[in-house]
Amino acid sequence: MMEAPRRAPVRGPTFIRVLARLTAADVPPPPQSLSDQLSQWIDWTHAVALSTALDGKPPAPLLDDRILSSADENECARVRAALAAAIAADPAFAAPKRESTPVSIGNGATAASAAVKSADYAFFRQRYQAMQQAMEAGVGRLRERLRAMLTHGTVEMARLAAVDAVMERALSRRERSLLSGSPALLADHFERLRQAAHEAQTQARDDTSSAASDTWLDVFRKDMRNVLLAELDVRLQPAEGLLAALRTASHG
Repeated sequence: MMEAPRRAPVRGPTFIRVLARLTAADVPPPPQSLSDQLSQWIDWTHAVALSTALDGKPPAPLLDDRILSSADENECARVRAALAAAIAADPAFAAPKRESTPVSIGNGATAASAAVKSADYAFFRQRYQAMQQAMEAGVGRLRERLRAMLTHGTVEMARLAAVDAVMERALSRRERSLLSGSPALLADHFERLRQAAHEAQTQARDDTSSAASDTWLDVFRKDMRNVLLAELDVRLQPAEGLLAALRTASHG
């Protein structure tokens, strides 16, 4: 019997590897280098702004050692923990608590319960997109705070803050467009799991309990939660770079 061809290993951030593992499509290596791709994503107005930030004279640094020394090394960790907790608490992604009798719970949990019973992916898509918006807003505020702190440092730190601000404006639309494809990929994963469970149950011809028949949905919820957490890691990388610069200054 011929063996199915093995998929080539996918390299890149955990977010990309997790999505690739959950999808049926192969992920070819990028045809262009990162610098070539950036040249296509950044239009001329942002290119001019970036050139000014890199080559121009940045605003005079404020050089306030008190602010630099107050840079909390757990700044990113706090934002990460808050957003991760929001993901874990969301009824769409939290581990389900199966009750023997109905329990009155909040509207979100009620909607989640209904989604489980009907296996309606639209609910999960909506919750995923809501969490993406929350991550974008939370990480955006964090980057703003870190850039403001960098302006109290050296000329190089003020320049870094200016470059990061330009890059965020230039790439935010592209980032939003790329990340918006995740729910569509997960929709295919949802349908494959549901179909496999249906076929297995039909083949067994066993009147299984509701809890047993929903096992596939528990797997999906966990997978979706893992994708969101991996996406959070990607979104936080620019902020972590800014925080590293602040750490260098405050410990220097």
